[in-house]
Amino acid sequence: MTDTSTVSVRPLDAADEPRWRVLFRGYRAFYRLEESEEVVSRVWGWLTDPEHECHGLVAEMEGTVVAIGHYRRFARPTTGTVGLWFDDLFTDPDRRGVGAGRALIRRVTEIAEAEGRSVVRWITAEDNHRARALYDQVATRTRWVTYDAAPTDS
Repeated sequence: MTDTSTVSVRPLDAADEPRWRVLFRGYRAFYRLEESEEVVSRVWGWLTDPEHECHGLVAEMEGTVVAIGHYRRFARPTTGTVGLWFDDLFTDPDRRGVGAGRALIRRVTEIAEAEGRSVVRWITAEDNHRARALYDQVATRTRWVTYDAAPTDS
């Protein structure tokens, strides 16, 4: 297990914007999403709006933000509970393996416990082997398969 004692996690702050933008662009590039400063700016706006459902966390080492993650609450009608959905976990490629991802996951699970949430859930790509190696250590893979459907004009 990686020692995460040198990694600290805190809520995203307005001063983090330049570094967050670099890491969020990296996240989008990793998943081969089309470059879009409009999307990057929109998400930054969500994360800095106290009324929006999305919240941001950063992992720091020696005063440098090395990883980001976002979370939001979601209703679970099948259980009558609310969980936390963990989105967009991304670690600077030069800092992978130092425990930043693990520290972010731990912090989100602490938030879930403090709020009385029923689960922390996230998805990743099937071929994201490095991340999945971590996820297999800290969580249980589910049997669910994910589908996306485009909205229609009905």
